[in-house]
Amino acid sequence: MMTLTFTSERERRLWIGTGLVVAAIYSTLGLARVLAEEFRQQGILEAAFTAAFVMILFAIGSLALRVRPGGLEIGVALGVVAVYALVFIRMAIPEERTHVIEYGVVAVLIHEAMGERRANGGAGWSPTVVAIGLALTVGTIDELIQLFLPSRVFDVADIFTNGVSAVMAVLAKLALSWAAGRRRQRRADPA
Repeated sequence: MMTLTFTSERERRLWIGTGLVVAAIYSTLGLARVLAEEFRQQGILEAAFTAAFVMILFAIGSLALRVRPGGLEIGVALGVVAVYALVFIRMAIPEERTHVIEYGVVAVLIHEAMGERRANGGAGWSPTVVAIGLALTVGTIDELIQLFLPSRVFDVADIFTNGVSAVMAVLAKLALSWAAGRRRQRRADPA
């Protein structure tokens, strides 16, 4: 029997969180189309996605207030928000936006878990490569499950979107971490 070992309690929580997000994605596959159609008929589909985007921005903003970001961090964060807003605006089918959020969250959680593992002397694999690869695998399984659901359709374009979403999220996380590291470096080495 294989036992899972974690390098820290934080890593364990991150993997549990990842598993819960993936379970939520898979468990709503049959329901998602029905909910989207109901929201569309009531004319609130766009408003629901806009509200979700605003809630994400609020969550990011409240985290930023806790760490008191510097100018570079704020600039990078605004750039990330702008990119995501443009991607959302350009997506023709509103339901496709869920892929960006879902697989972005999965990728960031995996990236954090692998980063924690590496920082504690665990596996030396690249957190970036593992996060993108596993998120893409989870997204591919999502599409394969849809082969067996009468109300859903397997779509290779969705697999591509899932992969791009994972790359976007990990790159955004890396950019924000880089900006935060520069701020910490400046505070440690006053010139």
